[in-house]
Amino acid sequence: MSYPSTRRRFFKRAWGYALLGYLSLAGVRSKTATRRGGHSFRDNVYTKLGVKPFIMANIPFTFLSATLMWPEVREAMDEASQYFVDIVQLQRAVGRRLAEISGAEAGMVTSGAAGAMAVATAACIAGDDPVKIRALPDSGGMRNEVLMWGGRSVFDNAIRLAGGKLKVVKNLENLRDTITDRSAMLYMGYPADPAPRNAPPLEGIVSACRQRGVPVFVDAAGGIPPVENLRRYAKMGVDLYAFSGGKGLKGPQCSGLLLGRKHLIEAAIMNSSPIEGAVCRPMKVGKEEIIGCLAAVEKWLTIDLESLYQDQDKKLERIEAMLSTVPGIRTTIETRRGSNRFRQLVVEWDDSEMGISSNECGRRLREGDPPIQVLSNYNPYVIRDSHPKPKPDPGNRKAKSSSLTVYSLGLQKREEMIVGRRLREILLEARRG
Repeated sequence: MSYPSTRRRFFKRAWGYALLGYLSLAGVRSKTATRRGGHSFRDNVYTKLGVKPFIMANIPFTFLSATLMWPEVREAMDEASQYFVDIVQLQRAVGRRLAEISGAEAGMVTSGAAGAMAVATAACIAGDDPVKIRALPDSGGMRNEVLMWGGRSVFDNAIRLAGGKLKVVKNLENLRDTITDRSAMLYMGYPADPAPRNAPPLEGIVSACRQRGVPVFVDAAGGIPPVENLRRYAKMGVDLYAFSGGKGLKGPQCSGLLLGRKHLIEAAIMNSSPIEGAVCRPMKVGKEEIIGCLAAVEKWLTIDLESLYQDQDKKLERIEAMLSTVPGIRTTIETRRGSNRFRQLVVEWDDSEMGISSNECGRRLREGDPPIQVLSNYNPYVIRDSHPKPKPDPGNRKAKSSSLTVYSLGLQKREEMIVGRRLREILLEARRG
């Protein structure tokens, strides 16, 4: 180990002990649910119902209620709630503003990214034909095949419930052979960044589909930040693409964005709420969510991403410093790859040395007071195909090590101090035991 690296570790550890000393003097204990500016873990609208709020140090999963809205979003929604408007007119007006921002031809607000998948499917199958719209989800006799690039998805029921019939395609050659006059749309998830080796560029997939008149839909649910992705897919010629409103966008959780070709967006509007008789009529978004989602987009246009990341790093560095006082812990602060590109603290250790797995550590954090959510392979609300999972290779190093990840996106004032101290306590206790 080089001298500069040793010195950095020394100063980081010294800082960690200083933070722990400050917590002791200030009386901020990891087991204490304190009130901070009216924010209480013991007395709120949820605890009155017997539901425990938690400290959010995870990525914005829907089952964890995603993220907190920007203050500007809450203000816009409150103002919107005081008026009556025609929802279809509002969708078209908001769509024009979204088009100005994104460079897409049009846009609309949906009931989340999964809602966007459903209304996009209905639009590509039924178009704006009233007879076909009324017939869905019975899509017999229509162009109803949806090509699933790379494989199935746990979210593809959103496509099937609108009448889509799934066909998996693995590569460009397979795609060209699979497209028929029954192909209505190609679906693909968030394009990997960087792209896997030998993977065809998105432009190549779009070009192959365009030659056969098949729209391409990109599910970029967690694709903000960066906000430039709003424009990225329009520049690449993608026909339809969607984002979640309640993740990195920090808009209403039950909202999403669908952007793309004008005729397809208009068809999507006609296949969704408030159109009576449309298959996606149950996927309602109110005027408040529509205005709130647009307000979140407008807010992002004012954000300096580098400054935002620096603010996130400051919180993660405090947690990292406290963990540096635990022998055997390895930490890295980095930007998450792919979707949900937030700053993250990856915490690693050897199971045999520490005496605890990441899943067990995550469980103890969740069961504390207040509960803490980190990324540790925990999601009790997933229904997957019943295929047996391969057993881990005993010779694989990963089978002998554990890691969990901490995010600062959802951390509120001083909560990183509670996370760092609690995580340190659990790891030290396990190591000593």
